[in-house]
Amino acid sequence: MGAAPKPGALLDADAVRAALAGPGSGDSALGAGGLWTSLEVVAVTGSTNADLLRNGDAEGQVLVAESQVAGRGRMGRSWVSAAGASLTFSVLLRPVCVPASRRGWLPLLTGVAVASAVRDVSGVAAVLKWPNDVLVGSRKLAGILAEQSGDAVVIGIGLNVATSADALPVSPSGLPATSLLLEGATVSREALLAGILRELERRYTAFRDDPASGAGLLAGYRALCTTLGRSVRVELPGGRVLTGAAEDIDADGRLLVVPASGAPPVTVSAGDVIHVR
Repeated sequence: MGAAPKPGALLDADAVRAALAGPGSGDSALGAGGLWTSLEVVAVTGSTNADLLRNGDAEGQVLVAESQVAGRGRMGRSWVSAAGASLTFSVLLRPVCVPASRRGWLPLLTGVAVASAVRDVSGVAAVLKWPNDVLVGSRKLAGILAEQSGDAVVIGIGLNVATSADALPVSPSGLPATSLLLEGATVSREALLAGILRELERRYTAFRDDPASGAGLLAGYRALCTTLGRSVRVELPGGRVLTGAAEDIDADGRLLVVPASGAPPVTVSAGDVIHVR
């Protein structure tokens, strides 16, 4: 699985490029006709999402930052990462062939790609909490934030790789955090990033080429989503709260919740989900 990251060390972009070009890479090598066209690593920036939205050009750019001074998560929350011990990066996509009504799947697709790559590279059994939190058990390992401007969609990912217990961020929702190191896995950040990029490319290109059917994405998401079958509390926009059982994910990636009152299922497209049990 590779050597543990050294705190304060910049991620080795050349090692990631070499991993993408290695055996079994398919078309994932940078500039080889695949999705990824460039990979840049910086020591510090405000927000990798904001940088790509402001400066991005061609699809397939990857921007990695060791530290973000204005990193953001879902619901306007801040995201804190430990330099040299986390993966904090954004990718630029231009899904012009995907109808606007189907683009809500992109952050969920990214969640599937991240959880699958974590499982493959580290052996840690990562799962998903709707819509796109990556968990190990009930502990948060990674967060994902998608933002759109025109035909560009930028997806930011923050993942705790070798973060120590005393450096883990505290979730505003009370969800405890974890890292791969704390889950017993010592992994190379370079190998993990390459694995995520390969998995994301494979799933994104299949979805982009056939957005109507989703290219098996719904089944893949259901298989990893630990929210399904649980009693949940959903904090909805406007301060409303919904309690009930998470029954299913619909064809548009929305969560179907059967209210505790016994009323018909409610379709949730946005909200903060808390697993009650």
